[in-house]
Amino acid sequence: MAKPILFPLLFITTTVFLGFFISSAESRPPFACDPRNGLTRSLKFCRANLPIHVRARDLIGRLTLAEKIRLLVNNAAAVPRLGIQGYEWWSEALHGVSNVGPGTKFGGAFPGATSFPQVITTAASFNESLWVQIGRVVSDEARAMYNGGMAGLTYWSPNVNIFRDPRWGRGQETPGEDPVLAGKYAANYVRGLQSPTGIRLKVAACCKHYTAYDLDNWNGVDRYHFNARVSKQDLADTYDVPFKSCVVEGKVASVMCSYNQVNGKPTCADPDLLKGTIRGQWGLSGYIVSDCDSVGVMYDTQHFTATPEESAAAAIKAGLDLDCGPFLAIHTDLAVRRGLLAEADVDLALANTITIQMRLGMFDGEPSAQPYGNLGPRDVCTPAHQQLALEAARQGIVLLKNSGSLPLSTARHRTVAVIGPNSDVTVTMIGNYAGVACGYTSPLQGISRYARTIHQAGCSDVACDTNNLFGAAEVAAHEADATVLVMGLDQSIEAEFRDRVGLLLPGRQQELVSRVARASRGPTVLVLMSGGPIDVSFAKNDPRVSAIIWAGYPGQAGGTAIADVLFGTTNPGGKLPMTWYPQDYVAKVPMTNMGMRPSRGYPGRTYRFYKGPIVFPFGHGLSYTSFKHSLALAPTDLSVLLDTNLFATKNYSTLASNAIRVKHAKCDSLSSLFHIDVENTGNMDGTHTLLVFSTPPAGQKWSPNKQLIGFHRVHVIAGSKQRVKINIHACKHLSVVDEFGIRRIPMGSHSLHIGDLKHSISLQANLEGIKV
Repeated sequence: MAKPILFPLLFITTTVFLGFFISSAESRPPFACDPRNGLTRSLKFCRANLPIHVRARDLIGRLTLAEKIRLLVNNAAAVPRLGIQGYEWWSEALHGVSNVGPGTKFGGAFPGATSFPQVITTAASFNESLWVQIGRVVSDEARAMYNGGMAGLTYWSPNVNIFRDPRWGRGQETPGEDPVLAGKYAANYVRGLQSPTGIRLKVAACCKHYTAYDLDNWNGVDRYHFNARVSKQDLADTYDVPFKSCVVEGKVASVMCSYNQVNGKPTCADPDLLKGTIRGQWGLSGYIVSDCDSVGVMYDTQHFTATPEESAAAAIKAGLDLDCGPFLAIHTDLAVRRGLLAEADVDLALANTITIQMRLGMFDGEPSAQPYGNLGPRDVCTPAHQQLALEAARQGIVLLKNSGSLPLSTARHRTVAVIGPNSDVTVTMIGNYAGVACGYTSPLQGISRYARTIHQAGCSDVACDTNNLFGAAEVAAHEADATVLVMGLDQSIEAEFRDRVGLLLPGRQQELVSRVARASRGPTVLVLMSGGPIDVSFAKNDPRVSAIIWAGYPGQAGGTAIADVLFGTTNPGGKLPMTWYPQDYVAKVPMTNMGMRPSRGYPGRTYRFYKGPIVFPFGHGLSYTSFKHSLALAPTDLSVLLDTNLFATKNYSTLASNAIRVKHAKCDSLSSLFHIDVENTGNMDGTHTLLVFSTPPAGQKWSPNKQLIGFHRVHVIAGSKQRVKINIHACKHLSVVDEFGIRRIPMGSHSLHIGDLKHSISLQANLEGIKV
């Protein structure tokens, strides 16, 4: 999401957000239904004991058309005659409360908020409970800031787009390239953020950007003009998966449609996507919002309609409820007067937004008297919250290479040279869509807690245009017992509207690493900060670079976490949530090609379909200890029962290519429990992430090479064993999507890859006890 295109001044001045921000710890006045207001407190929509749909209908019935239209945009206007304040819908909480959107400000009693690692780093933990915990902490701080008048309650996070292309500047915001991982992250983070009690919400989350959005500005093509040509197969099999999980499993309050077109139609004006899929098939109970000014982009840039009022009508009739931007406030009135749109369509959009506000308690009078009304400044940046940010960073760090030099020893490595443009950074560690952190510990500061440090930047910034500082860095490396190079990227290289050109380290960073490694008297460790993958083949293959760590963007406590891993206080357990490709991969793959599967001259994308050379694979991550897997319980066959109400033996479509339509199977009965023993065979306690992949039977032309179907993070004491139970569900985990976008379960032998084990399970169709 970008800042909106400049709004007309008249619109800005007539829709001021709230009218104020409270800069001290005092509580905010009620958004609506102030019990001190005798004119409004007895109105039907203010009666908290009534069903919300009754209250929403009553409120909408009291509004004039002009008032309704001014509520269709993010900076919704006040309705003073009904005692309703103005409201700014746009706030962000990607990995902590952020001030990117205009709905949140820092200052006064709220100088900052806990800044967790960037999402790509947190995803590397493969820890579902951690994602829920982070969401709960972020929403506690968000509610506290709302109570203090410094934030809203509607947060347009998380970003659950698939990290399809390694050059994408916003890949850092996502949970990675795998749809199952992204879906699990989405549902869990949303559950934590929203923390529902019945239908009541702590805050309202939003999954974005729907759909097939993963190009910002590459080679002259930008997101405002891009038409993503996507097959039904890839849409159902990859791009839509995390959004479906967000709605169906996470019960998210909102979905945001994207700037781009999909197959020739703007997503925010596509009724098949909005009404048909999000609200119809998946059952969204909430509102659909546009990315900022994308309704305007639809008309001004994409020329989707002949007039602006036609674009306004098309978006609302397609299922859009809220416009981030002024477009609907300006053009909806004429759309209604011209008969392009009915007032009932506007009412339906408002019913969806107002219902969410009521579920948030915004029409229940005094905020201080409501659940979470006691949260305030003392609940932001607490020691417990900051400790969780540190723990998240520790869990997300990935050890990519280790020739035995790590962990460092405080006895043998008393002096450490800390070198590189990211060696003493702070803001870089929190990535984009961040706020103001509670405080920072840089890598240099973190390492200084373990050893005496000699610091040299080597490069003045990550662009590293010159080598005039290299000499001092080489001297430092030669004098120290060990050398840590903290290199990589920052937002000047990868960011929103800034896709990368290539995958190599910027400028002369590679030269610095190689020269310092040659000069170093002790072991040389390369630490990389980045959101996207980097081709560091040179370092992987250089014996003088004895270890490589990927820290992502590790958040406010990143320096402490990096140092803890370097010195073995933390045993790393993170796994890569995306493939690290070599530089020559991007020469073969234009960002504009949305195809996931390989075709003539096109190698395909992600570990699921690409079979070519890699630097590091998806799921890669080393430990300071070693683990062994064994199967304690592993079924070898599963009978797939068919639903006789939906299936007939003459339904050849169902049995096409010996693969049964998921909707024709009795899915509730199609699961098998696997018991896997994980033994720590090393001499250090460690946390192991067990990844389970499946490969469908041979001959399925639609199928991926393999696909992640489950994961579990388990802590195992040295010399001990832990049993992990994983439920394999045929409909969810062993199905594939055909070329028509239909999900099917292939019959035959499926291979399960569990750590270093391989196990086969045979599926056979069964109709009322008769094998088909």
